[in-house]
Amino acid sequence: MVSLRFLLDRTAILFLGIAAGVAIGYAFGTGNEQKQAVVLAPEAAPIQAAGPAVAPPPPTAPAAADAKPEALATQPKTEAPIIDEQPRPALVEGVKNGRAIRVGVFGDSFGDGVWSALYRLLPASAGFQVTKFSQASTGFTRYRSLNLEEHDSAQIADAPIDIAVISFGANDAQGVCDGGHCGALMSAYWQKVISARVESYVAMLRRHGAAIYWVGLPVMRDTGFDSDARAMNSFYKALMDRLGVPFVDVRPLTTAGSGGYEAYYQDADGSQKLLRANDGIHMSMNGYLHISRGLAARIRSSVSEAKVQPAPSPAAFDNSTAAPDPDNSQ
Repeated sequence: MVSLRFLLDRTAILFLGIAAGVAIGYAFGTGNEQKQAVVLAPEAAPIQAAGPAVAPPPPTAPAAADAKPEALATQPKTEAPIIDEQPRPALVEGVKNGRAIRVGVFGDSFGDGVWSALYRLLPASAGFQVTKFSQASTGFTRYRSLNLEEHDSAQIADAPIDIAVISFGANDAQGVCDGGHCGALMSAYWQKVISARVESYVAMLRRHGAAIYWVGLPVMRDTGFDSDARAMNSFYKALMDRLGVPFVDVRPLTTAGSGGYEAYYQDADGSQKLLRANDGIHMSMNGYLHISRGLAARIRSSVSEAKVQPAPSPAAFDNSTAAPDPDNSQ
């Protein structure tokens, strides 16, 4: 019975994700937007049905912990260079030839929202082409339904990219099965299987010549699910550090000063704007813009750096197709 309830709880997330992703994608199309050790996480409590919208609180000064999105673009670098913060040959080649910089967004329904924001923040008029590869109800625990690596590799073959933005996680707050064996969320087996799948997925994107960014999960309204999200953020952050992939931590942008869930945020103009969707998992339209501005700034900075790089040789493209040695990524 516990297992059945666990599966039903997680299935609720998938259905909410589909609905929220479609709604946000439609809304972004209207043009009406306002300008490390990982511990075993407890089972998430059932996700409550969406309730009526909460009235916005009165304007208050932004909390110190609620950093501005641009802060993500100025985070201190580690002493050793991070591979995917440096322009790769495909990006340098694109800049030198004056073609559009191709940004692909991969993920689940949360990735749909990140794509919608980056599509606005990196417009075609500025020389970008932002393509949606994300798909609702997918994840690294759900390879029985869709093998992400095989599916997305085939997509990229028809639509090459220079930069890949990955945003998975909400659908992965569950156990995983592989080869007849199963493991609970954040168990040693779960971490082994998901690490292998993610490492192979990152290697696939690099074989296609793409630089990579991984977008973490926000604060969740449900406390049990938020505990899972924090554990997964820690797990993926450690894995991305090892692989040399920048981890974009959006959690500080989605929390109140106390560190808890926040439904509204104070924009740069001082106005209060809706931050989250009613399901307590996804963002609002403005919320996705809020958490994606720093990432967009980092991508623009990488493009600016590519402009001063020498033109890549054919050998450089050969090297870009090989997966880096994780031990030499930092």
